[in-house]
Amino acid sequence: MISKIFLTVITVFIFLTPLAAQEDIQIGSQKYVARQQTGFFDFSDPTGINIKVQIWGYVKFPGYYVIPARSALNDLISLAGGPTEDALLDDIRILRTNPDSSTMTLRYNYDELLWGDKLSISTNFPRMYAGDMLIVPGEPRYFARQDVNFYLSITTALASIAAIILSITK
Repeated sequence: MISKIFLTVITVFIFLTPLAAQEDIQIGSQKYVARQQTGFFDFSDPTGINIKVQIWGYVKFPGYYVIPARSALNDLISLAGGPTEDALLDDIRILRTNPDSSTMTLRYNYDELLWGDKLSISTNFPRMYAGDMLIVPGEPRYFARQDVNFYLSITTALASIAAIILSITK
């Protein structure tokens, strides 16, 4: 009896998982498709020209994107859910393949926009082109609370074991 219930639950899970992997997102009057488990995101404009780009690194949703051809670097970062707290925004890179098959790297300092003293209203974000790869570098940052949490969990476990031993021996 238990094995029948287990098999039924597994079967339902297997058939419903692909449905959960695709999510329709409504932004304004446009409806978009995002397949978050595969890293494919379709934000294409059905009435316009679209390009395929990639964004990797320290963003919330890295992956392969189909976006309108007029999109800029800031649009792609926004569509990817924004940078994570570990992102180093002073060295964002766009890897671009030229028509002659050579590659070039464009660097952009997003920190200047966020934290710069002289904020310019006419900030020009680099435009994304078909085949571009946007890389947002980063590194895990150290927080003392991580060590405190680690040692506190060990201390709590040892105190619990000691309390159990003391209650058994009495």
